[in-house]
Amino acid sequence: MLKRVPVASLTVGMFVHELGGAWLDHPFWRTSFAIDSADVLRRIVASGIGEAWIDTDRGLDVAGGISQEQSDAEVERELILSAAEPPAALKRVPTEEEAGRAGKIVAKSCQAVADLFQQARMGRALQDDAIMPIVDEIAASVLRNPGVLTALTRLRRLDNYTFLHSISVCALMVAVGNQLGWNAGQLRDAGLAGLLHDIGKVLIDAELLNKKGPLTEEEFGVLRRHPQIGHGILASGRAAGAVVLDVCLHHHERLDGSGYPTKLAGDAIGLPARLAAVCDVYDATTSNRPYKDLWPPAHALRKMAEWGASHFDQRLFHAFVRTIGIYPIGTLVRLKSDRLAVVIDQCEASLLTPRVKVFFSIAAKRRISPKVIDLSRSGGDEIVCHEDPSAWGIDDIDFLWSGSDGPAG
Repeated sequence: MLKRVPVASLTVGMFVHELGGAWLDHPFWRTSFAIDSADVLRRIVASGIGEAWIDTDRGLDVAGGISQEQSDAEVERELILSAAEPPAALKRVPTEEEAGRAGKIVAKSCQAVADLFQQARMGRALQDDAIMPIVDEIAASVLRNPGVLTALTRLRRLDNYTFLHSISVCALMVAVGNQLGWNAGQLRDAGLAGLLHDIGKVLIDAELLNKKGPLTEEEFGVLRRHPQIGHGILASGRAAGAVVLDVCLHHHERLDGSGYPTKLAGDAIGLPARLAAVCDVYDATTSNRPYKDLWPPAHALRKMAEWGASHFDQRLFHAFVRTIGIYPIGTLVRLKSDRLAVVIDQCEASLLTPRVKVFFSIAAKRRISPKVIDLSRSGGDEIVCHEDPSAWGIDDIDFLWSGSDGPAG
């Protein structure tokens, strides 16, 4: 049986099914492992993770904790709470119309960001006149439809991960900032901060960034230096204002003070940096890495809701959910009609009734002719749950929603 417990309750002899945080926040490579020594326990506590899932069938139990059913119910309530307030009014361009345009922007921006990071690697100061056109193009797509460009960046090649991750976080920052009612200047600052938040990684050995095996504590310590490295790079040029510098330095801080590099907590973390923490974790966990498989978008949202207020500013997380949807574009869902569908767009009236493309009959166990359905007008059909495409042997989910192979980058 799985149970969610505070890290303070862990003891040697327990079996950890999952740590309560994103893998970019801790050095543990394996998802599940036994606590077979005091050293393993010490490393878990030192990581700053607040909670863990234990498997009581494979190790010792402890009084208290939260069951899987209780946790799932809490998470769904949190997401419904996010949807209680309507999304910001936006004349949304349909996904089908924006996908081709956004794909070109992603490909163009990927090359521009690669060039930008190469300049930083060579020690050249970054100039804002070379960067802002990238931000403006990304922002324009996001303001037409906040979900398309970020969904396209998930179709990324591993060797271009850092550049596409930067583009995606830029887009998410602008999209959520718009949801929050930020003005044009604030949106540009947020987008630029998202684009440059990980620039410190250009001076970290690529072999370490892409290591497939477990990290030593020393290696994890090196990775955790990238915010300070990036801050130094940006401070040497004229492209970064106060917001960009602050986001670069503090996007790995956590609300409970368990983050890095300075263990800031609560309101001591600037608002844009608190938003960057949400956007960064979501994009990282929904992306394939050499050492971790991606999480489907809806699953990532539910894990982030599970981590809750210890990790993220809840007002910003709720705004994030309203922006991309409870079932983001590209999510595989099971319908009440016993069919599988992929989400292709959000419904402005309700996050629970997106537009979907139905393509699989569960009863017949076969694919059917794809058909687009607006669940807000479907006459009774509705989403039962989200599904993992790999569990169904579906490897073309992104082609199904986008109608293309996605950006070449």
